[in-house]
Amino acid sequence: MDQRSKADAFAALHAGDDILILPNAWDAASAAIMADAGARAVATSSAAVAWAHGYADGDALPLAKVLATIDTVARASPVPVTADIEGGYTDDLGELGETIRMVIGAGAVGINLEDGRRAPDLHARKLEAARKAADAEGARLFINARADVFLLRLAEGEAAYDEAVRRADLYRAAGADGIFVPGPKDETLIGRLAAAIRLPLNIMLLPGLPDAAKLQALGVRRVSSGTAPFRAAYATVAKAVASFLKTGEASAFAAGVEGLGDLNRRFGG
Repeated sequence: MDQRSKADAFAALHAGDDILILPNAWDAASAAIMADAGARAVATSSAAVAWAHGYADGDALPLAKVLATIDTVARASPVPVTADIEGGYTDDLGELGETIRMVIGAGAVGINLEDGRRAPDLHARKLEAARKAADAEGARLFINARADVFLLRLAEGEAAYDEAVRRADLYRAAGADGIFVPGPKDETLIGRLAAAIRLPLNIMLLPGLPDAAKLQALGVRRVSSGTAPFRAAYATVAKAVASFLKTGEASAFAAGVEGLGDLNRRFGG
C-alpha cells in the first residue's frame, strides 16, 4: 500500500462504523509488533519516543530524531502511521510548514498537534499552517488537533467542557480533521463532548476509562493507548533485569518472551 492509499485508508477509519483502537509505538520493533497483532493503524507517542531517546516529553527531543523515528516506524508498518509531533517543535508558522513537509516525507499520513498551554488562537494559526503545507505537498494529511484543557487542568467542571468545545470549533474552522481531548474518563462527560464536537473525537486510554464498545456507543471515533504500551514493556524489562541481577538465571527473562515473533525474519534477515 503506497502512502496515498494509506492516507485514504486512515481517513476512512474515522468514518466507519467501528471505533479506531490505536496503539502508540516508539520504534520500528514496537510498530511492527503492533501491526502484526492486527492494528489497523499505528501511532507514535511523543513521550515514549522521547523517553526511548533519553529525553523528557515536552518539545525537548531534537526534530531530527523525531523524523528518524517516524521514518523507521513507517517503514516497519504495513498499515497507516500517524505521528505525534507535540506542539510542532516551533511556534513559527514558516518553520512549522517545513516540519510538516518533512513529517510527510518521513511517511506519516496523520499528525497530532497539541495546544498545551499555548493560546488557542495561536494553535489555530498553526493548524492552518499545517493544512496549507500538507496541501502544497499534495498530501492527504489527517490533522488531529489536541485540546489539553482537561489533561493540563486549564479549567474545571463546566468551564472545562465549554472551553474544550470552543477550542474544538476553533480548530475545526482552522482545518483540523479530528479533535483529541485527553483526560476525560467519565461516561457522561465523554458522551457530551462527542455530541458537541463536530469532528471525530479521540480519547486517550486511562485507568477507569470505559472499554472501546462503550466509547463507541458514546460517539467516540478513536481511542489511543498513549504511553501505556511503553510503560508495560519497560515495566516488564525492569522486573526481569532485577531478577536476573539477583540470580543470574535465564528464567528471569522467560516470561517476557512469550508470544514474541522472530523479529530478524520480520525485518528481512
